[in-house]
Amino acid sequence: MAKLTAAKVQALNKPGRYGDGGTLFLNVSRGGTKSWVQRVMIHGKRRDIGLEAYPVVSLAKARRRAFENRVAIADGRDPLAEKHKAKVPTFREAAEQTFEANKARWRNTRHTAAWWQTLERHAIPRLGNMSVDRIGREDVLAALTPIWSTRMETARRVRQRIRTILGWAMAHGFVEHNVVEAIAGALPAMPTVQEHHRALPYREVKAALATVEASKASVAAKLCFRFTVLTAARSGEAREAVWSEIDFDAREWRIPGVRMKSGTEHRVPLADAALAVLEQARALKDDSALVFPSPLKPGRPLSNMTMTKLLRDNELAARTTVHGFGSAFRTWASEQTNTAHAVMELALAHAVGSSAERSYARSDLFAKRRALMQRWADYVTGSGAEVVRLHG
Repeated sequence: MAKLTAAKVQALNKPGRYGDGGTLFLNVSRGGTKSWVQRVMIHGKRRDIGLEAYPVVSLAKARRRAFENRVAIADGRDPLAEKHKAKVPTFREAAEQTFEANKARWRNTRHTAAWWQTLERHAIPRLGNMSVDRIGREDVLAALTPIWSTRMETARRVRQRIRTILGWAMAHGFVEHNVVEAIAGALPAMPTVQEHHRALPYREVKAALATVEASKASVAAKLCFRFTVLTAARSGEAREAVWSEIDFDAREWRIPGVRMKSGTEHRVPLADAALAVLEQARALKDDSALVFPSPLKPGRPLSNMTMTKLLRDNELAARTTVHGFGSAFRTWASEQTNTAHAVMELALAHAVGSSAERSYARSDLFAKRRALMQRWADYVTGSGAEVVRLHG
């Protein structure tokens, strides 16, 4: 016999669980919210099925849902599994959940943005609206095949990100198997040669700087590009630089570990030309504290696409990336100076030696790196650089 009435359900406010007879109960929380739960046996195990909250679900509706579940169990079905199955997310929804779960541990903001952008471009158009339990090997292959042989590194990353998303779905019980694991033999093997960033010969860097300086790009973009080249930094490190990282007296730039690929702080010695760029950048100051704030989005750093567009507009993009100027610096240092290997590598914030060797070699060779960076700045901005025109 039923023990609850509509009036009693409305009046109950003491925390606890109140039975309606049979399998239906009303839960009243300490905060006063009320919800329905049905306690049943499914395949020999006691299970609780949530029937949602009161008053959205009335007593009569809760009883009807409880009855339907009892009928399903009597027929050998599992209403809890069916309810769970009905909530299987689409690939886009699973991707969003995976992204949110992981982005807090990603130190590199560029990686965080790229993680989602590559999915939006290469996976979501094909898989986005499909529920994850309906995605088969042929669907993943259809997303990867167009870029597998032409954009190999991107294809690898897209495959890994699809695997991660379907791994999340598998861990949450939405899929039985990760279909990415089953496509290895269906795609041609990739060559193992390392892809290098496009880079200008170092003898052409001075001309490239002059070309960009004479362009119609924004002052912020031109100064950020010049600063990146002079410090042999990565684009993201320069674009996201803030004034608190700059020590004019010590003539150095301290990049915190959270913005470094290595995760450790990196000191960059500032040559005269780099300091001159910073002096010009003072005029760009706004409330963001960024050294090179975006002129289009106040308070935000320049985007990576801004730097790419700078190269494209000046007919440099086909021959170099922004990162490629670091390669030009490294080649120049190897061929035109007698600098020790460790000094050149540390100038690029690369790890040197084995982990055991690094645990003993605590010096960052800053004084030697300062001399090297001053020579590089003199080479690409002053009389130390050969006058070599850019090749078409």
